[in-house]
Amino acid sequence: MFPYRPHTTVVLAMSVDGKIADFRRSPARFGSRVDKAHLEKQIAAADAVLFGAGTLTAYGTTLTVTDPTLVKLRAQGGKPPQPVHIVTTHSANLNPEIKFFKQPVRRWLLTTTQGAFSWKGRSEFQQILVFETPRREIDIPAALKHLATLHITRLVVLGGGELVASLLELDLIDELWVTVCPLILGGNTAPTPVEGKGFLSDLAPKLQLLEVHTVEQEVFLHYRLQRSAD
Repeated sequence: MFPYRPHTTVVLAMSVDGKIADFRRSPARFGSRVDKAHLEKQIAAADAVLFGAGTLTAYGTTLTVTDPTLVKLRAQGGKPPQPVHIVTTHSANLNPEIKFFKQPVRRWLLTTTQGAFSWKGRSEFQQILVFETPRREIDIPAALKHLATLHITRLVVLGGGELVASLLELDLIDELWVTVCPLILGGNTAPTPVEGKGFLSDLAPKLQLLEVHTVEQEVFLHYRLQRSAD
């Protein structure tokens, strides 16, 4: 019997004032080597990673598992060297020349009927997943349910803020890892971990703090989403 959906963990780094990039939405490279190693460890533990087109466009690449110890652990668990890397985008307007399409990972596309059209018959994506609501938006709950049937039991979400907001609104997130980095970015247009329309305080998702680690100038926070049955 398959689980209803994968166990889903959001992993992100932010400035002290809660920004995941500067006001130009430049690639966020302010995390330390320790934070990058932490992110790689979370990716290595996953069957798949999920990220939005904005995140992919900003970086042009995805983070792969390169630590030999982590690669070995995946092999010992019967897993391929890399998890599946899934891009989710309504329009699927992606540049096929970016480095991501040359990285040694399995690439899947989660999109709409319209978005899938321009990628059909091409080799960049090994799978194109189309799950659509009556309003022609991506049906995320249906997509995650389908991923579970493909033996994807652990999913890591790498951003961006719009995707995280959608998952939170649908109550599809189980855990969060947040690295607080020692800088202040400011700016009204700088993106935050959770974009969208936001939540009223009395209806906001509640978190349980599981652990806190401080390494040099960074703070690593691990949360679990609280639910009524918790």
